[in-house]
Amino acid sequence: MDTSAAEWTARDDGREHHPSGRRFGAGCAGLLFAAVSVVVGFRIADSDGMTPVPQLLAFLPWLLVPTGAGLLLALLGRWWTGTVWGVLLLGLLAWFIEPYGKVGDPVGRPVADLRVLTANVEFGQGTGSLVTAVRREEPDVVFVEECDYACDALLKRDLARDYPHRRAVEGGGSEGSVILSRYPLRPTEGVRATMGMPGAVADVDGHAVRLQLAHPMPPLPGQVDLWRRELGAVREAATADPGTPLVLAGDFNASQDHAAFRRILDTGLTDASRTNGGDRTVTWPARTAPTFGAQIDHVLVSRDFGARRTRVLDLADTDHRAVVTDLTLHRRR
Repeated sequence: MDTSAAEWTARDDGREHHPSGRRFGAGCAGLLFAAVSVVVGFRIADSDGMTPVPQLLAFLPWLLVPTGAGLLLALLGRWWTGTVWGVLLLGLLAWFIEPYGKVGDPVGRPVADLRVLTANVEFGQGTGSLVTAVRREEPDVVFVEECDYACDALLKRDLARDYPHRRAVEGGGSEGSVILSRYPLRPTEGVRATMGMPGAVADVDGHAVRLQLAHPMPPLPGQVDLWRRELGAVREAATADPGTPLVLAGDFNASQDHAAFRRILDTGLTDASRTNGGDRTVTWPARTAPTFGAQIDHVLVSRDFGARRTRVLDLADTDHRAVVTDLTLHRRR
């Protein structure tokens, strides 16, 4: 048999065609490119779409893996149209992986320093580990999500002396949330949602600072509209009092690849993790971090703040990692 038969066979009409192996590889590449293209298409359209698009958007950077595999298959199969398709997808993914939003210098002169920590303790299970982290890191304000009744009681017992001021929405399971503060707090309405999102105004060395905890519902199948509405409510809270510096922190159940989260950033807030290039640092799920996952826990600040350093901490007995950031409050001109 001629060795060229390994490369092609002849049709009855004399045209050449690739053997079945190449056709199969090209077919697999086409399926991979089509799946990735759907997600990238919604990203281009600035929309979160419907299930499973919002769930896949959380892992947008990891779509480089199936795209790269598809490109390799297209090259091996000499499918040049597919090769161009794959290269285009890689370019778009690389573009969207870049940090979203602008980072400007804080307005005014520095007047106070503030350390903030946020942690989701997964139905209260990680409360003990959180208490240890709080004592070690000594934040001025602590945002705690999924703080059930037992979690709330433990925080009162172990941290009330150092954090005498608090705002809480009490609840079982994932519904409870707490803000702990070294500074005096004046309560605000917060955000009404399925899970607790308390708010307050802190007196930071004589300067008013709004504190708002974020914990909207996750984009579970069948609940994407609820997730989108509650993120919209968080956005409304972010714009409620533009004259007062704002720290908006918590488990947003969203990354910068979600349009609903980008609308919050579009109000003028900055993700503090961008200060040290950590805007893609995985915070969930903790079991596969930092190798695989998404950044859905954030500390967002208004332009009154400069963020000097942001770190992600591992906590035991919870599926989230904590975020701690050092801020400097600037007085507006």
